[in-house]
Amino acid sequence: MSFWHKNQSDYEHMQRILEQNPGMNATHLAKQLGVAPSTVQRRLPAMEEAGYLLYEDDKGSLWSFGKKR
Repeated sequence: MSFWHKNQSDYEHMQRILEQNPGMNATHLAKQLGVAPSTVQRRLPAMEEAGYLLYEDDKGSLWSFGKKR
C-alpha cells in the first residue's frame, strides 16, 4: 500500500478547500486545515502521486484541477 492511502481523507479535504478557494496559498490552506504550513507543503507531492491535479503558480498560489480517474 502506498503511503498516500492512509492520508486519503486529508487529501480530499485539502482538495475541497482549494476547489472552494482557488488561488489560496499554503499558509492560508494550513490555517483552514489547522495544521502547520510545512505539513501542507509536505503533502503536496503525495497528493500528486495520489492523482490530485494541483498547480502552484509563481506567487505560491495553489489551484485545483480535480482528480485523475
